[in-house]
Amino acid sequence: MSDKPIIQVESLAKTFKGADKPAVDGVSLSIHKNEIFGLLGPNGAGKTTTISILCGLFSASNGTVMIDGKNLESNIDSIKQIIGVVPQDIALYPMLSARENLSFYGAMYGLSGKSLKDKIDLWLNNFGLTQSANKRLSTYSGGMKRRVNLIAGILHDPKILFMDEPTVGVDVQSRNVIIEHLKELNKAGTTIIYTSHHMEEAEHFCSRVAIIDYGKVIVEGSPKELISANTGCRNLEDVFLQLTKLTLRD
Repeated sequence: MSDKPIIQVESLAKTFKGADKPAVDGVSLSIHKNEIFGLLGPNGAGKTTTISILCGLFSASNGTVMIDGKNLESNIDSIKQIIGVVPQDIALYPMLSARENLSFYGAMYGLSGKSLKDKIDLWLNNFGLTQSANKRLSTYSGGMKRRVNLIAGILHDPKILFMDEPTVGVDVQSRNVIIEHLKELNKAGTTIIYTSHHMEEAEHFCSRVAIIDYGKVIVEGSPKELISANTGCRNLEDVFLQLTKLTLRD
């Protein structure tokens, strides 16, 4: 792991118009190259807003973000060329096939011709989607849509991959396939930042995590470190519940 962070976040804040409190309130993070970094928290904690700012989808109210040595605000176009984004909502066209969707997204990243076709074929095969590649997305199961959604974010071989709940609502088989291929991407050099509500998944998948609540980072470290540091906790879920309490969130 490199000593210099590939992502450096300082005092990040975001207050939406009309809101009585910030969605993100002074978040600072250092994420290193080749990490799998998990941003965990209850509903409404600020995870998705933080990820959206780092991807350039929202502007911050305050704070600075440096990605790969560049200031995000002043270098957004060049930074977007090295990042991949897998949103929580399925960002695909239901009336198009998987292949047509991926051809469209590949073209948006400047891919074309045989290179694009080969990449699409490779990833469809890796994710077990070759046989259904020419069927409309509207006929796919939730797990199949999630897999295509992920492929759309990695076709251009991003240096950094942002994912918001990439395995939400999918069956165990699809989740395992997604996680195993993400591990392979990480081994090949892709830095991964992701949010999840699956604490067991995050415990075994992430090299480090930050738990965020009410827009603030309340703890950060490797899953093993956090479990050891919190008395009576046997796993990451115990740590999460101990720190964020049992109050229901909407």
